[in-house]
This record gives sequence, structure tokens and C-alpha cells, in this order.
Amino acid sequence: MTDQVLAAIDGSQFSEGVCDYAAWASLAMEAPLTFVHVVDNHSDVPEEQNLSGNLRFGARERLMKELSDLDEQRAKVNREQGKLMLEAAKERAIEDGVSDPITRQLNGTLVETLVELEKDVRLLVVGKRGETAHQASGHLGSNLERVVREMHRPILMVPKTFKRPEKILMAFDGSKTARKGVEMLARSPLFVGTECHVLIVGAETAERRSELEWALSTLREAGHQAEGAIRAGEVDEALQAYEKEHGIHLLVMGAYGHSRIRHLLVGSTTTAMLRGSRIPVLILR
Repeated sequence: MTDQVLAAIDGSQFSEGVCDYAAWASLAMEAPLTFVHVVDNHSDVPEEQNLSGNLRFGARERLMKELSDLDEQRAKVNREQGKLMLEAAKERAIEDGVSDPITRQLNGTLVETLVELEKDVRLLVVGKRGETAHQASGHLGSNLERVVREMHRPILMVPKTFKRPEKILMAFDGSKTARKGVEMLARSPLFVGTECHVLIVGAETAERRSELEWALSTLREAGHQAEGAIRAGEVDEALQAYEKEHGIHLLVMGAYGHSRIRHLLVGSTTTAMLRGSRIPVLILR
């Protein structure tokens, strides 16, 4: 199925937010909604200690049989839990107004599975942290960082609770990629009727004023109420300050670049915002 909204769910506290944001996106874009649960039976198993040298004859065989049985039981439990989560997600999406959400349970690792599915994906919706990520507010699970780096589709990273976005903020640097992002934002059915803000971080120059005016004009021509600013300082700090000042509901950013320099600058900023943001972040590719 092409051009679908794909929502990755697990047993974390972010799954309800994933369901609601995915349903909102599906309805706004008039795109099919698919929930996927990836069963990785080895994701939370600590590295096993090699005890074979300490075991008497026959004990090793018995131990390996017991471990095999435990793996099979754990896999069965994971599958059953996943089926229950998928059913709950489907029911919640129907309550939100989605007519026929699809559920899929797949075996493998999260990142590789999502990359395999991306050719049919218009938007990927994920929670800020996964089931096994540390609960500290600033921690971002390594799986999610890898998804952002390796996927080539827009990714909406969401918090625990849904709030319909009415004010959005785009981080803009005037680059060709960022201009494409503004054009994508201007015509996206996700943001019809929203108030759009654009922020350039850096010293105020004639060139940056011209870039900001282009972005605002593009958004206004598409029917958006738009405003913006140029702020000096660190990118992540300036974005977070602007977000709080203006009551922003969703942040739009470009993802990691490909050159080593751009990867250092844009990549580190994107990761910092993912770690610190308490509102949804839409990452454009």
C-alpha cells in the first residue's frame, strides 16, 4: 500500500500519543493508516555469559534446552502482547474517526523493518522514546536516532498526549533543502489553517532578511498566517526560546545532512532538539 501513514507502536507510555497523532495525520492527508508492531525477541536480553567451561558433562545440553524453551516462551508472550496493542491502537484510531486502519505485526529489528517498509510510507509516526529507552526526560533511544538517520521519509516524533497543532514553527537556514521544506509545509494538508512561524538563527543580515521574507511570502501565498524572526545564539536554544514565547504546538526541522560538515552542524542540532523538545517534531527529508 503506497502513501500510507505508518505508526510504530510498542508498550511504552507514548503509544497513545502515536495513535492519536497518526489518526490526525491520516485524516488530514486522506491517507491510509497502518499500525506496525515489531517483535524483536532479543532486544531486551542482556548479553549472555558463557558458562560452558564451568559446566559438567550433560549440564550444558540441559541448560541450552532450557534457554531455548525460555526464548520460545518469551517470543510467544511478545507476539501476544503485540497483538493486543495493535487491536487497542486500531480501536482508538476508529474512535478518532479513521474508517479502516490496518495492523501488522512483523519480526525483526525496529530500524531495519521500518527502512524496508519506507517505500510505501508517506509519513512515519513514532514516540519520542521506545519501550526500552531510559525514562530520563533528556534521553532519546538509540533506535529512534537510527530511524531518523536512516529513513528517507518525513518522520513525526510525538509526545505522550495529543494536541491538534494550531501554531507551527519551522527552523529555516535559507538552504535549498530548507526552501523545499517551506514549499512542502505551505502545501501540506496537515497544516491547512495553521499559523506558521519561521525562525532563522544567526546574525541579522540583508541576505537573511531576504531569505526570511521569501519564506513568509511563500507561506502567505498558500493561505497561511505567517510571521518570523531572526535570532542570534545557539540554534537549539533559540528555537526552544521562540517555541515557549509564542506557544508553538509543533516544530518542523530538516534532518541530518550528508556532508561531514553538514552532518556535524545540522545533525547535532536536530538531535539536541529531539532530546529537549516537549512538543511534536516533524523531521523533513
